[in-house]
Amino acid sequence: MGEEQRRHGPDGTAGTPALPLSGITVVAVEQAVAAPMATRHLADLGARVIKVEREGDGDFARSYDTTVLGQSSHFVWLNRGKESIALDLKSAHGAEVMRCLLARADVFVQNLGPGAAERLGLGAERLLGDHPRLIVAGISGYGPSGPYRAKKAYDLLVQCETGVVSVTGTPGNPAKTGIPVADIAAGMYTFSAVLAALYEREHTGSGQHIDLSMLDALTEWMGYPMYYAAYGGTPPQRSGAHHAAIAPYGPFTTGDGRQIFLAVQNEREWAVLCSDILGDPALARDPRFATNSDRVEHREEVAALIETRLAGRSAEEVEDLLETAGIANARLRDVADAAQHPQLLARDRVRSVATPAGPVRALRPPMLNETRETAMGAVPAVGEHTASVLEWLGLGAEPSQPTA
Repeated sequence: MGEEQRRHGPDGTAGTPALPLSGITVVAVEQAVAAPMATRHLADLGARVIKVEREGDGDFARSYDTTVLGQSSHFVWLNRGKESIALDLKSAHGAEVMRCLLARADVFVQNLGPGAAERLGLGAERLLGDHPRLIVAGISGYGPSGPYRAKKAYDLLVQCETGVVSVTGTPGNPAKTGIPVADIAAGMYTFSAVLAALYEREHTGSGQHIDLSMLDALTEWMGYPMYYAAYGGTPPQRSGAHHAAIAPYGPFTTGDGRQIFLAVQNEREWAVLCSDILGDPALARDPRFATNSDRVEHREEVAALIETRLAGRSAEEVEDLLETAGIANARLRDVADAAQHPQLLARDRVRSVATPAGPVRALRPPMLNETRETAMGAVPAVGEHTASVLEWLGLGAEPSQPTA
């Protein structure tokens, strides 16, 4: 599709310049984080995403908290640019609307509980039999087969099952990650799998079933600890904010009591750190510190050497020294500070997105280049688009009216 082409909504009016997924329709029976993450990225790239919610309260993630102008932070984050319709999928009318929606869809995404899609007549085998070009993506906790297929799955629980919690935290206290990595991993792999399936359909003309589990997605992210444990004999040790397998790599206290994070990735950088920061080039040849494995084994001695050298300098002075020496470093920012990061502001990454309660600040997604805007549409209210979507389908409020 050429860049000169325009997106057109169901009413036929011209919209923004065409984006990569302009003309693609996605129907999502989704909730919580994983599936909404995938479909929000599809919406940002120009797809029309029709989100099917429960009548009444809708997606239960809407009520996780009320921090964003009285709205849920999770929901505002994950649901911009979608059209919301409210349906009772167990009713005859709901089933009829879904039948008509799927007849017009390119992609169907769902992350219902184990077996729920099949009970609603939305199983992949049936849908592909009726709609051979449809891409059917199902996200589950543990996959549709195996002993865990019917087990309920939430982000923290999958973090436990995949070993993430066992390698996160301090030696005495395992910890979950501060963001829902199992959900995010599943959502992003679903997003990329849908893009690949759409590309493949251009060549084959056929849709396909994408089976994505949170367990599979997060286990993939655990690759290095698994190799480390399988071939090293022991798992990486929990090391707080320090890297478990690389040293020095983590936080170090400066003379003003603040912390600077620095990272040494190879022996050349270690030699530079010893000469330019620690003031002792001979340390690079000390057998206790000669290789990364040696430095990990003597991590506490390395940290003591570094902090002794930094004791007389402020965090700003240390940052300047590290930059001059070419040693990778970072400040420890809190969430509010990170949201106003000078690099984000300098690169014009901040936008405004409409919500039912008013505009909110949002960051441009990272998929397109600097000169091309993603869609970043409004966050919908529950059922906000039910009437317009039913009209587009040729359906009224009652199932007996003409179908598409």
